[in-house]
Amino acid sequence: MPVIFVRPGRPEDVPAIMAIIAGARAFLHSQHIDQWQGSYPNQPAVEEDIAAGHNRVLTVDGKVVGMASLIPGPDPYYKCLEGKWTNGAEAAYYAIHRFALGDAGRGLHLTRPFFTALISELYRDGVRDVRIDTHADNKIMQHVVKSNGFAPRGIVYLDEPVAERLAYQLVIDEPAK
Repeated sequence: MPVIFVRPGRPEDVPAIMAIIAGARAFLHSQHIDQWQGSYPNQPAVEEDIAAGHNRVLTVDGKVVGMASLIPGPDPYYKCLEGKWTNGAEAAYYAIHRFALGDAGRGLHLTRPFFTALISELYRDGVRDVRIDTHADNKIMQHVVKSNGFAPRGIVYLDEPVAERLAYQLVIDEPAK
């Protein structure tokens, strides 16, 4: 049985993370999805995420096979939503950005456990509002996001050539006592 867990990214993970980004970029290109087809995400962004403590890596038997960043809001792009955030644009939240599985993790059904670990970490730290966005053509990621409890909230516009992104939100409600 493989040992699978999520941990904070470290500087020595940068080459593996960059390989995951390159593989994700190639996969999106093969699916005719115009997401991550420019120079972003790039190594400086990854290094900044690691230095700030935002990057997380998914490991299988010690090998980095996935990556994501947990970024505290406010996200400037999320302020101008065509739609409505459940708790409003100014509510405290975290965003999951730069989520990807590498070729070594593809097909192993690791997306749900990876999301579960990320959301559990945020919950443990008191976060009850989690947001994410994805390209309108990225049907795989839309399925992943929705199947992990996120609800569609509208459209945000990033500073990229194809800037329109579908925005989703997960509000973790406490059970009534």
